[in-house]
Amino acid sequence: MLTRSVTPPVPPSTLNPGMEDDHTLTHAHTHTHTHTHGTVRDGSNVGGVRLTAAQGLSSSTAVHVETGTDSLSTSPTYTLTHIHTHTHTRSHTETHTAESKQPTAHFICLSLSSLPRGSLTLPLQSALTPACAGLVFSSSGPDRTRRGKMSSNPPPGVGSGPGAKPKPLSPFRKRGSLQYSASPVESRGSRHLLTSQHSLPGIPGALKQTIDLRTSMDGKYKEIAEELFSRSIAESDMLLSAPYEFPEDSPIEQLEERRQRLERQISQDVKFEPDILLRAKQEFMKIDSATDLESLKEQNQAFMDLYPKEKEREGENEYQRVSISGEEKCGVPFTDLLDAARCVVKALFIREKYIGLSMQGFCRTTARYLEELSDRPLDMGIYEEIPETSVTADLDQTVHPPVSATHPYENLDPASMPPDVGYGCKMVDGVVHIYTDKDTMDKSTELDLPYPDLQEYIADMNVMMALIINGPVKSFCYRRLQYLSSKFQMHILLNEMKELAAQKKVPHRDFYNIRKVDTHIHASSCMNQKHLLRFIKRAMKKYPGEIVHVEKGKGQTLMEVFETMNLTAFDLSVDTLDMHADRNTFHRFDKFNSKYNPIGESILREIFIKTDNHVEGKYFGHIIKEVMADLEESKYQNVELRLSIYGRCRDEWDKLAVWAVKHQVYSNNVRWLVQVPRLFDVYHTKKQLSNFQELLENIFLPLFEVSINPASHPELHLFLQHVVGFDSVDDESKPEQHCFNMDSPLPVSWTEEDNPPYSYYLYYMYSNMAVLNHLRRQRGFNTLVLRPHCGEAGPIHHLVSGFMLSENISHGLLLRKAPVLQYLYYLAQIGIAMSPLSNNSLFLSYHRNPLPEYLSRGLVVSLSTDDPLQFHFTKEPLMEEYSIAAQVWKLSSCDMCELARNSVLMSGFSHKVKSYWLGPHYIKEGQEGNDIRRTNVPDIRVAYRYETMCEELNLITQAIRTDELETITEEEGSLCMGPCVGGRS
Repeated sequence: MLTRSVTPPVPPSTLNPGMEDDHTLTHAHTHTHTHTHGTVRDGSNVGGVRLTAAQGLSSSTAVHVETGTDSLSTSPTYTLTHIHTHTHTRSHTETHTAESKQPTAHFICLSLSSLPRGSLTLPLQSALTPACAGLVFSSSGPDRTRRGKMSSNPPPGVGSGPGAKPKPLSPFRKRGSLQYSASPVESRGSRHLLTSQHSLPGIPGALKQTIDLRTSMDGKYKEIAEELFSRSIAESDMLLSAPYEFPEDSPIEQLEERRQRLERQISQDVKFEPDILLRAKQEFMKIDSATDLESLKEQNQAFMDLYPKEKEREGENEYQRVSISGEEKCGVPFTDLLDAARCVVKALFIREKYIGLSMQGFCRTTARYLEELSDRPLDMGIYEEIPETSVTADLDQTVHPPVSATHPYENLDPASMPPDVGYGCKMVDGVVHIYTDKDTMDKSTELDLPYPDLQEYIADMNVMMALIINGPVKSFCYRRLQYLSSKFQMHILLNEMKELAAQKKVPHRDFYNIRKVDTHIHASSCMNQKHLLRFIKRAMKKYPGEIVHVEKGKGQTLMEVFETMNLTAFDLSVDTLDMHADRNTFHRFDKFNSKYNPIGESILREIFIKTDNHVEGKYFGHIIKEVMADLEESKYQNVELRLSIYGRCRDEWDKLAVWAVKHQVYSNNVRWLVQVPRLFDVYHTKKQLSNFQELLENIFLPLFEVSINPASHPELHLFLQHVVGFDSVDDESKPEQHCFNMDSPLPVSWTEEDNPPYSYYLYYMYSNMAVLNHLRRQRGFNTLVLRPHCGEAGPIHHLVSGFMLSENISHGLLLRKAPVLQYLYYLAQIGIAMSPLSNNSLFLSYHRNPLPEYLSRGLVVSLSTDDPLQFHFTKEPLMEEYSIAAQVWKLSSCDMCELARNSVLMSGFSHKVKSYWLGPHYIKEGQEGNDIRRTNVPDIRVAYRYETMCEELNLITQAIRTDELETITEEEGSLCMGPCVGGRS
């Protein structure tokens, strides 16, 4: 069929007024050739490709759907038609306002016979057109409407006229066209892993950025941050109830869901026979240009170069990969990509600076990409200094670390401890300073132990606050997160069976006998309520006459305490204890705190679950040892228990250490974290503290003293060898009345009744910990990390402080509302210990918990219990968390094993112990660091995580490098051309 149409010239009235330019008006005669290739029915497939709008192709290719009946119940019939247009033009030039030009187009038309009457034209993947770039392999997902461009202009080197000379090819990529290049996956064999500096010796070198990271917000960070802080304070004052939740639906989510529903229906309705598609592709390629054919060959070769055949991949399991190619493959214009990339890289440099300064663990993969943008290479020698371990990769090698023959708390002889170095220490402006002579600190030399300057920290905080509310950056990060979710769904559809098959090939190993660490659990509630009830009854029968409490100078026995409550051992029950959280604790943290008191009596809490009481924590030590015995019996479950240091007096550390050593509270399955409740306002009101610096001195000065002279606190020296970090705890939803800035009072001057803000607590805890780590590293002792409760509720800026200062965090629920921070947490691979059952009772319903979303996108998340006493029922609360999560969210065995592996990686257990649990090469990136015989995580899953992260990091770093190359090219061109009128000189 041949049709002829004449396109009239564009009238000047249709052009955009106000933009005068020489405009060429074209009279076009268009000849259209229509080729009908046949009719196919619903459910068919052509060439293995379903031509749907989900396949994200150029807008110049379309599916035209013509409907003929009203019924949707019958199978539709499709007619595959190919239309090719030839346009003959005659042009003349006039001066008009230019607006746009109409390119010629290729169409693939389908006529349906069993849809409602009407007509629908949809964008479709031009997998048939060699000239267009799009999905090399694609399927449905939130990002599937991204499309490559089909250019109507000839490629470089192809003339447009009879005597035209070929244009020389530029060695630099053009703006807006991030060309498809080999991914760094080729040269990097595996994904990163988290490494804690407290177990890995060496100091990471700080990275300096020499690239141009200027953005449109430069110079406005302070104003933007202060406005955001003041807005959050005003909102907290206005609202009567805690505003933790956004509305169920947002406009962006509604539009996204509507688009996905439409694309799913189209993908289900429109199918072709393979032979029909093949003939259509062959017919189409006959009439295409030789240049387009060469372009197609180059694209195919690039794909083959990126993913070589199995024989070229030594030691790597092959699996189905999803790759995006073409110009602007991230879905946004290059200018937006460049601005977002600069902001993201600037934030990553900020985190690298603070994490390196405090000797915490920074993601190796991210560090290597940042190294490409810095002025000097990253010193990777810190990882080469890891002591060799006897662990091997042999099949018969045990996965259980050797048990020490002696108890770690037995040797209290001061003579056997490291000597005193004679340093002195005192706190100045909230941070401890170390001097070479403790007797003459005012005259002696101060040791150069670095910590962040307050002014610099405030400036970096303002930069981060401005970045997270920047509109274009938020849009970019949101799109990338949606893409990561969709890509993981595609990975599951294509490789789930291969992952399961890989797990089945591993002898003996399954989810039950792989190592799992409860990375967030409080010691005072680590037992379930039935366990506590039985222990209380046993204590009443075994120690009825023991004095356990002093009231008004008079001692009370355990039996007398219960007699005052009119209770006997027979009367006690789980319901009587009333320690389980229920629906009444939702958004009521005050009621939840009262659940720590058995039978509602604080005296019973003091007797049974405190370390500092009249019996010196005897009962609490016994019940903790019973929990440890259960863990040792299970063999594969481990915990990191939180013990409290309040900062009310200087001897709290010594009392805690004496409790642990005296009652031999130790297990190879347990490590300790020290939590500091943010309760200065309570202590100040009770006249226990006069200023905030007193609290800091009570917390940190004993640690410096024992690090300088271990014999001064022998029990504390032994106890600290099994402490891995600090935690900051309290109700994050409490309103903050103060904005942390340069006008904030120093700790010695903070005598207000209001509690300091979250970021104030974290900065001074971090600064003192950084100095302490440098001192302990010099002495050869273990270092500590910061792992606070962060993002459970309250304002978003808590997560900003956590991003800058913490190795990993607990909860992180608010990341679901902050796409920029969520994307940054992904790129930095910051560990997040999540407790869905705890959140379900306090802040967020279980079905709305973002853990499965975080996991699918590649964030390093682990499952934890938080408070088994309040939230769990069984003897194995961690297994209870896994089982409920697997049932509700339909997690696969691979998902659960990945969560367990993440928990070990982000835990504070030593490098040697992790080498037994994860494999001797776990420190390496990606699948090279994975041992499926120990982790039960398939190499396919680990390789997917690593390659996906490398692609994301390559996207942002490549954008910055491309802009640098353009800048160099423009400068060289201007030097060659010399100064010109109206141009740059």
